[in-house]
Formats: sequence, structure tokens, C-alpha cells
Amino acid sequence: MTAYSHPLAIAPMIDWTDRFCRLFHRRLTQRALLYTEMVVADAILHGDRDRLLGFSAEEHPVAVQLGGSNPAKLAAAARIAASYGYDEINLNVGCPSDRVQSGTFGACLMRTPALVGDCVAAMRDAVDIPVTVKCRIGVDEQDPEASLDALAEAVVDAGAVAIWVHARKAWLQGLSPRENRDIPPLDYDRVYRLKQARPDVFIGINGGVKTLDEAAAHLRHVDGVMLGRAAYQTPTLLADADRIIYGESRSPNPFDIVSDMLPQVEAWLGEGRRLGPLIRPMLGLFHGAPGARRWRQMLTVEGSRPGAGVEVVERALAAVMAAMQAGGVDFAGNPSETEAPDRVTA
Repeated sequence: MTAYSHPLAIAPMIDWTDRFCRLFHRRLTQRALLYTEMVVADAILHGDRDRLLGFSAEEHPVAVQLGGSNPAKLAAAARIAASYGYDEINLNVGCPSDRVQSGTFGACLMRTPALVGDCVAAMRDAVDIPVTVKCRIGVDEQDPEASLDALAEAVVDAGAVAIWVHARKAWLQGLSPRENRDIPPLDYDRVYRLKQARPDVFIGINGGVKTLDEAAAHLRHVDGVMLGRAAYQTPTLLADADRIIYGESRSPNPFDIVSDMLPQVEAWLGEGRRLGPLIRPMLGLFHGAPGARRWRQMLTVEGSRPGAGVEVVERALAAVMAAMQAGGVDFAGNPSETEAPDRVTA
């Protein structure tokens, strides 16, 4: 068994797992591995590196996911990313978007495992932190038995310490990126078989995992589980992750988490950012609880107005708390003894 050990991770998701999202998720779970959005190697080499790679120390453990197919460029980008203090470099071999395909990287690299191995080897030689790969089980008409085995052999031989597998094919012709997240059937057993064939390699599974109970069930077969949309759309499930997955007693209160985030929101608003995009990761925080609809409405409508500030979040939080107190329950559905955090205003 490899020394690399991350039973739970939050998937890299373009336009979703930005800095604010990662800070928010870190307050929910102190243990899960967080990932950046995919960052293209050329962008790192020629763009605003601080904007692309900057992150906060409290995000650790945090990995950067790179996109590209040129070994030399990926090595240079990995070296730069490592200098920022990331805990891991991950190569994207799973994104099916047209833009990624036009750059000859992402899921289409499943067709060229030798090239992927060259990319991994170049990055492995460039950095002293773990290099990992996130892939699909295959693309288009590939046989997943052969395609995943070939990819795994190439990257492990090149020095990758972990393979995170989205347990679906990617159909690069005929399906949109959104459709590729749902239409190709999940094949968890294929990922389980990879782990059986590679007991000495960390194998993580991704795709369609909606609850921590499902994650725990997968962990009987593989080394790690990567949550995607569930972590973003129903983030409160992460509040129980450290307890259920890691056996710790920590289970943070969502009201406290929101209050803890407000100073960061204020700081970024002071830099000229708009409230709406900042608070978007928090929209699903009270999913299923009294007042959840009001929370989403207030953040979405009032948060999008010019000049909107943290008072929008404070009012929305107060509305949720009032709804829970009116129903006589706390967030967990127990008799309510919740008191409003100091920052919340009516």
C-alpha cells in the first residue's frame, strides 16, 4: 500500500472549486483532500500565476490539477505550482469538453497512454511532491478493460502514486460535457477490478457518489472516494465527513461556518469582487432544512444586486434560523437550542 492516503477528496470542478469554495469546504472538513479547478499548463507559463495558483495556507491538504499534453510544459508548470506550496500535482485525463479536446488533452489522452506516461515522468522529475492522475475508464469505443489497464500501467511505471478514476466512459463525439457527467453508465466494478489488479497502488473512485454512506461502502473496495457535485450542491454532508470517514468527533455547525466565512467575504469585496460569485458555493448549505428555499432566494436575488455586501448573508442566515426556531428544530432535526451568532442581524 502506497504512503499516499486520502480516503476522501473533493473533485476538481471547472468554475466551481475556486478559492472561496475551497475555503468554505475546508471549514466543513479539515481532513478531505481539496483540488483546484483544472489549470492549463500554458496559462501558468504565460499568465497571471498568482491569480491562477494563489491559495490560502488553511486549505491544506490541497492539490493543483494541471491540463496539458506537452511533457516539457507540464514539467515547467508543475515546478511553478509546487513552488506555491501545493501538496500534490494531478494531471487531468478525464475532462471531455470541446476546448480541452482541441488542445489535445483531458479525456482524449486515454487514447495515448504512452504520452500520458511521458507527461507524468516529466512532472515526477520536476517536483518532490506526489504526482497523480485523474482519468476515465475509457473514451468512445474503447474497451474499458484494456484502456484503463493500459493507462494505469503507463502512469504507474512513470511514477504516479495514485489514480483517481471517474467510473464512466467519456463520449467525445455526440455528448456534451454536461451529458458526459450523467449519460454514460457508471461502472464501479471496473474500478474495483483495477484495485484488485494493483493492490500496491492507491486507486480512488469518482462519479455519482451522493452520500457519505455510499463513500464508506466504496472504501471497502478502493482506497479513496472523490465527491463531485454532491459536495458542491449539498455541502453540508461534508460537515460529517471527518466523523464518518476519519473517525473523529468534529461535526461543525453550519451557522458557525457561515459566520466564520464573512470576514473573508468582506476582504474580497474590498478588493472589488462581487458578492454573488463569492457566496455561490454556500447556496446548498441548508439543503433540506426549514428556511433553505428562503436562504437560496435571498443569496441569489439580493446577492446579485450591485453593491451587495455581507449584510445579505447575515439576513439570509437570520431567516433560516427563524424558520428553524419556528419549527422547533435545529439543523439536525433535533429540538432547537440554537442561538444566533453575534454577526447575524435580523
